[in-house]
Amino acid sequence: MAAAEFAGHDIAFQVPCVHRLRFTQDVLGSDQTVLLNLLEQSGTQPARVQFWVDEFVAQAQPALVEKLEAFAAEHAERVQLAGNVQIVPGGETIKNDIHILERMLKCFNAANLDRRSYVVVIGGGAVLDAVGFAAAIAHRGIRLIRLPTTTLSQADSGVGVKNSVNLFGKKNWVGTFAVPWGVVNDAALLETLPDRDFLNGFSEAVKVSLLKDPALFDSLCRNATRIRERQMDVAHPIIRASAELHLQHITRGGDPFEALEARPLDYGHWSAHKLEVLSEFQLRHGEAVAIGVAVDTVYSSYMHGLPWRDAERVLNCLEELGLPLEHPALHDTDALFAGLEEFRQHLGGRLTLTMLRGVGNPMEVHEIDRHQMLAAIEHVAERLTV
Repeated sequence: MAAAEFAGHDIAFQVPCVHRLRFTQDVLGSDQTVLLNLLEQSGTQPARVQFWVDEFVAQAQPALVEKLEAFAAEHAERVQLAGNVQIVPGGETIKNDIHILERMLKCFNAANLDRRSYVVVIGGGAVLDAVGFAAAIAHRGIRLIRLPTTTLSQADSGVGVKNSVNLFGKKNWVGTFAVPWGVVNDAALLETLPDRDFLNGFSEAVKVSLLKDPALFDSLCRNATRIRERQMDVAHPIIRASAELHLQHITRGGDPFEALEARPLDYGHWSAHKLEVLSEFQLRHGEAVAIGVAVDTVYSSYMHGLPWRDAERVLNCLEELGLPLEHPALHDTDALFAGLEEFRQHLGGRLTLTMLRGVGNPMEVHEIDRHQMLAAIEHVAERLTV
């Protein structure tokens, strides 16, 4: 047989995906048709839906479970509840206990969910991550609809295509890439958010504006104090702009599943992920990102030509937003630098970090000058003690 007959083939192909992002004022009230229209019926049968709710959200909004049940009852011809509304631990707790993942899968199985069923998850980023991961691996994918309830998840992770839980003391070590069936960013779901968690999300808005939109960064700088005071006429447009920039990168950036070397949307995250672990998750993700962005911004000025006045603007903006730039874990530099290798492993290949030449002008680097990075860490830490 001729050797040519044994030749293989390299065939590039694309998988069609649709990302459905919606913005509402009251998704379980006056805007409930938005959610209803995302729930496609299966043939002539109603859409089978299982609701999962972050316990912190359920505590802050005691009527939420009743509203979900009423939503299904009012639209019974189009929606069928698949079991009870499920309540799960909020925050990193849900991502740190692998047994919660098993419980979620058992609930899916007991309700006989299939690939045309829907898991609707309402909660902060960690809950979206964990429930989304369970939905992504059950039947190789149950349709997932996210209703993010924090500024962080509405501005960033809730519109992403990642799902994960933590394992081996490492952030997001187990996970998948899976495009959600739909995402609804609802204003009413933010109303009961504690101030600390409300401010959290704006670190990601600062990050994405530094990478992609100098005008948005200018707006953040101008309005930081008003955002800190929860003036929603300025906060909501920032959240929406951040979500749309993240979505644009995912859907138009050419690398939605991070198959290439760089992860530009993870600017500042190599240290942020490690700081969360080192602080035993006392630091919220957004707080750790604020510190990480501050450090990498100062480093970018030391090493890559970012004008110092812009670095100062970033630090001032983060401070005026009420985000912390200091934590004892920041001083455990040997452990912190181990985060560089974990970051590299998470993507694979050589170390690739995003830094800044200027606002809106990112660049990729493959090496870190440890001395200058230590100096950047020291500058951020000392700034708060002057």
